[in-house]
Amino acid sequence: MVKLTVNGQPAQFDVDPEMPLLWALRDVLGLMGTKFGCGIAQCGACTVMVDGMPRRSCVTPVGSLEDASITTIEGLAVGDRPHPVQQAWIDEQVPQCGYCQAGQIMSAVALLEENPEPSEEEIARAMTGNYCRCGTYPAIRAAILRASGQETGPPAANASERTIDRG
Repeated sequence: MVKLTVNGQPAQFDVDPEMPLLWALRDVLGLMGTKFGCGIAQCGACTVMVDGMPRRSCVTPVGSLEDASITTIEGLAVGDRPHPVQQAWIDEQVPQCGYCQAGQIMSAVALLEENPEPSEEEIARAMTGNYCRCGTYPAIRAAILRASGQETGPPAANASERTIDRG
């Protein structure tokens, strides 16, 4: 039996301790926001926070997390109010297919908790390893800048002028 706190609530997992956290969250708790992408910690779709740090849940054995505090995409909002990063994602109209967005948002939250006013270069560096097949990287950067209070223009004002920049 592995005991954790998930999104502020106690949780117990009576599973093989080698089960990846991703599957414990999805299959045992029914938290479907965290996505399976690659299974080898390379794409970032499965990113969650473990004790405040971003972690790839697809390769993290649930048994290694006894008494840890896990935050998933479902745990960011406060009541009906989205987390500021989630609101910035909405304002900047970031998602296209949306599959990678939970992991992107979790990585952005971790970045802003560590560095509340990152430069575009720091954003690019921190978000490396979170892949978006739709190529919404410019919108992701704009949303992170907005969430940090550095973007002051109207939401998605220049969305049609963005070009794909993967770096």
